[in-house]
Amino acid sequence: MNMNYLLCGVGGQGTVLAAKVLAAAAIARGEDVKTTETIGMAQRGGSVTSYVRTGFNIHSPIIPLGTADVIIGFEPGEAVRNLSYLKEGGTVIVSSKSVMPVTAALTDSTYNGDEMVDYLRKNIKNVIVVDTEKLCGICGSDKVMNVILLGAAISSGAVEISYEETKTALLSRLKPKLHEMNIKALELGMKG
Repeated sequence: MNMNYLLCGVGGQGTVLAAKVLAAAAIARGEDVKTTETIGMAQRGGSVTSYVRTGFNIHSPIIPLGTADVIIGFEPGEAVRNLSYLKEGGTVIVSSKSVMPVTAALTDSTYNGDEMVDYLRKNIKNVIVVDTEKLCGICGSDKVMNVILLGAAISSGAVEISYEETKTALLSRLKPKLHEMNIKALELGMKG
């Protein structure tokens, strides 16, 4: 079955690595995969959107509006901003931890993401909110948030890639000294 995954966040959250892990796991299964990213000002905390399309006879890396099976939101506002890509009955997995947008920081605006999480809960039938701040604290690093969200996506059943496939693809992209922490993050994400 063909699947469309949209991963969105801000620069530095590991969105691109998470997309590469999903893609590598699908390739290892023998599926066709197309991916691309829209990075913009990612180095300055700007929006990052990664598209991952898996299955068979995939012809384009860009996910058409209204066809994403899963949105993995690394930041609540970014998840809301990308909702037009979600198909009817699709699933949103989102971190509860917000990152203040550059525009809000420059204008002394306040933003904590709670309104965005509330909006998702009220408007999306299949939404999973993950307390990534707490789980990253257990792991000892904020840098594993992407892996925690992958674990949550796997356990939701909305992602057609298994724990073992994800783990293999993940570990092949990390230095051995990071393996233990990332396995722990993947498992914590699956437990929620």
